[in-house]
This record gives sequence, C-alpha cells and structure tokens, in this order.
Amino acid sequence: QVQFVESGGGLVQPGGSLRLSCTASSRIFGLYQIDWYRRAPGNERELVASISSSGRTNYVNSVKGRFTISRDNPKKMVYLQMTSLSPEDTAVYYCHTKVYGDDYWGQGTQVTVSS
Repeated sequence: QVQFVESGGGLVQPGGSLRLSCTASSRIFGLYQIDWYRRAPGNERELVASISSSGRTNYVNSVKGRFTISRDNPKKMVYLQMTSLSPEDTAVYYCHTKVYGDDYWGQGTQVTVSS
C-alpha cells in the first residue's frame, strides 16, 4: 500500500512559481513511476507529469518548459517545480502511482493562480 501527502500549494500571481512536494509512505517507493495529476473546476483529471523509477520524465504539452518533475528516492519524495504559472494552471494537484494494478492517490494540494 502507498500513501501520499502533497504540500506546497497556494495562491500565486500569474508568472510566479511554486514547488509542490509529495511525501510517500512505502518501502517500495523507488520501484514505481510517480505521476502528478491535476483537476481544474469543471474539468477532467489531467496527467501533468510523470517520472519513472530511473528518472525518465514526461510532460503534457501545456507545461513543457515550465514544469519540472523530480524525485528523491531515499527521502521518498517527488517534487513538481512550476514556473511561469498562468490562471489556466489553477487546479488541485495530486500525486499518483499504480502498484500491481491498484491506483493510489494523495489528498491533493490546491494551486490558485490569480492576480
């Protein structure tokens, strides 16, 4: 079983930056891909970025060049560095992984981009 706790969200002005953190509680954390998803009001949940166990990353086109996902396996942490934020990035951001076919989600952290 995997439990995630996200933090680092908040209110930021357009053009600003935030770093989200995700703490995992699992002995096997380092073995699995970890994802950041987001859900904006009225929208479907969207995969934003992924990082494999070896550190390979993927991003949705809308955040490429602005967001960076990283992980620290000994600390069981995943980060999402977000820059050049726009109101379209406003959403609840979630950590996710899939282990043996089961999905695990954190409770999410709210990011609001507004002037």
